[in-house]
Amino acid sequence: MFIVKGLLKVIGYFLFISLMSFSIIRLIPGDPVQHIIGERGASEERVAEIKKNLGLDQPVPVQFLKFTANAAVGDFGESTVSKQPVLSEFKVLWPATVELALVALLWSSLVGLALGMLAAVKRNSFWDYGAVSLSTLGFAMPIFWWGLIVIFFFSVKLGIFPVSGRIDVMFDVPFKTGFYFIDTLLSGQWDAFASAAKYIVLPAFVLGTVPLALIVRVSRAAIIDVAEEDYVRTARAKGLPYKAILFKHIFKNALPQILTSLGLALGQLLTGAILTETLFSWPGMGRWIIKSIEARDYPVVQAGVFYSMLIIIIVNWITDESVKIVSPKLRDQQRGG
Repeated sequence: MFIVKGLLKVIGYFLFISLMSFSIIRLIPGDPVQHIIGERGASEERVAEIKKNLGLDQPVPVQFLKFTANAAVGDFGESTVSKQPVLSEFKVLWPATVELALVALLWSSLVGLALGMLAAVKRNSFWDYGAVSLSTLGFAMPIFWWGLIVIFFFSVKLGIFPVSGRIDVMFDVPFKTGFYFIDTLLSGQWDAFASAAKYIVLPAFVLGTVPLALIVRVSRAAIIDVAEEDYVRTARAKGLPYKAILFKHIFKNALPQILTSLGLALGQLLTGAILTETLFSWPGMGRWIIKSIEARDYPVVQAGVFYSMLIIIIVNWITDESVKIVSPKLRDQQRGG
């Protein structure tokens, strides 16, 4: 029964993702055929041929069924712009987005947990208000404006970090995994590794300000809630050291809520890096989708939306399973239910 429920859930998710990715592109104004033929126009035979190649000559329900069947095997056709298989482009671009998102999440989670813990320990103090205000400021500022400020200060004025790109053009890194931090090490190019690290600093810093406020607020609230539990008061009454109470009793039991916030942040970073990638010319999925929308590239946009939603579902599933691991009580409750 459990396997059947899980299978039905997977099928439901897949059909929902297919429907959304199929429908969204058709809600965007503009005709992809007109964009392909250009302003000079084309004969009726040529227009019919293009529609046939795109599958637009068939009824919408038939188009959807065909799209769903192809998506099940990862076949999204060819890009109408680059004439390359969409899946091949995705395999090259998605590691860049994942690498950027992970670096952004790494620094924002470390800083966010530190600020959230400080705010909870120093509740209603200058440190509390300062930590929450600082994190909220970065979240409230628009990404494009914040990114321009960072570029102007650290790139234009100080010249410390590069403005755009993923690595210096002088390096030729063999494509093995698509992750520059890994490929440069596998090929023994330490200078290329340093270059990749230098290029990722500014976009990761800008992108990481988005989940920072969420992590600070959730970790602060979770620690404060757990600190008021009876078993924490008992531990204090027994005279246990404050650090032992904080990390062994409070932080450990607040971890499920914190992990949930980290999972939400990662899903947001993986699919919401469009402005950051565009601003820093980062060759990732976000920039890829934006260019494809402008070009009315049906296959690429459909694939981009499909993979973005699929990533969110996978990240949420991993987060749920991680929470169950660190919270045996929750795992036992779900099994009993």
